[in-house]
Amino acid sequence: MSDRLFTNGTLILPDRLRDCCVLSSGNRILDVGPSDWNWSFEGEVIDLSGNYLAPGFIDLHVHGGAGSDFMDGTADAFRTVCQAHLKHGTTSLLPTSTVASHEQILAFLQQCRRFQMEDTGGAKVLGAHFYGPYFAEQARGCHPQAPIRPPEEKEMAEFLAFADCIRTATVAPELPKAKEFVEACVGHGIRCNAGHSHATFAQMEEAVKWGVRHVDHLFCAMSDRARLRQSQTYPMRGGVLEATLFFDELTTEVIADGKHLQAELLKLAYKIKGPDRLALVSDCNRALDMPDGEYIFGPKDGGERVLRRDGVGLMPNGAALASAVMGMDHMVRTFHGLTSAPLTESIRMATLTPARIAGVEAHVGSIEIGKRADFVVLDPELNVRAVYRDGEMCHATSGGNA
Repeated sequence: MSDRLFTNGTLILPDRLRDCCVLSSGNRILDVGPSDWNWSFEGEVIDLSGNYLAPGFIDLHVHGGAGSDFMDGTADAFRTVCQAHLKHGTTSLLPTSTVASHEQILAFLQQCRRFQMEDTGGAKVLGAHFYGPYFAEQARGCHPQAPIRPPEEKEMAEFLAFADCIRTATVAPELPKAKEFVEACVGHGIRCNAGHSHATFAQMEEAVKWGVRHVDHLFCAMSDRARLRQSQTYPMRGGVLEATLFFDELTTEVIADGKHLQAELLKLAYKIKGPDRLALVSDCNRALDMPDGEYIFGPKDGGERVLRRDGVGLMPNGAALASAVMGMDHMVRTFHGLTSAPLTESIRMATLTPARIAGVEAHVGSIEIGKRADFVVLDPELNVRAVYRDGEMCHATSGGNA
């Protein structure tokens, strides 16, 4: 076991900044104390050179990176994606599926189960985000259209055989048997989300009663007053958007890449939901750290053609967004810059808040004694200078001495 003392930096805690030292032993945080503490220590001293020490980022919603997608369904793809996101400060993530065939989703789940126990060489796999195929067709976004379907008992049972590795699952609440799916998930200890849905406010209210507690990528691929008015002129109704903002029981997330949502929408989400019910996610596709051009969203066999252009994913006609292409470090910098939210809260929305949403806050998400020694070293501009996972340095740039 390696003991390390992180010193000469500013610690980012959930509610404050603090000049102090952090002692890790093996893969755990052993102690946190003031910078002038009289440490009796014989291990390695890490000089943070005045940089920030933050918890490792946790990404609840991520599809791919460095040319691979989790839906490729191979061990190599999982390793490639996790290693790519580690460089952006993400030390834990939920591999997120797409709409796909039954067999492709099973292959994805098999790899999730494997890498919950096996090292990826990058970000740790906390479990799967089961995302699709149970979407509303008119809200599918860039997901393949053909395999979209409502829940069906036999298929649900086969997917729920992987309940040991499914941490969150998404469904459009207006679909037939959505209630049965949510109740089955909750019964297996799986946390349920609403997403890619044109549900009404009333349908969302029912979904909350079933056990839905989170809504995917706020403002994106969801119903609101304007969309629902196309099917009912009066009275105007609220949709998924309005319900997400209204119900305190619901947490949500934003893609803060500066392309999906303009500053005022990020500010609105932050003002209403607050830093404990709003998470930052990357929703990143396989084009992370890749050149502009054409890529496949989802499985190579049957996925959707998308473009990487102008720092975002686009549909081939350029008229609609198609996932994101940036890592969590970019999301943190952009959200902090566009909203002027305190640094502690911007970091919390990328660490402790997603950890709580995923139910893993006892182990990760903040720098506390006993938690995993997952850290990201950030310079004053919030660029990643080094990443430590399980107390070991996994990545460093030439811009810092950490």
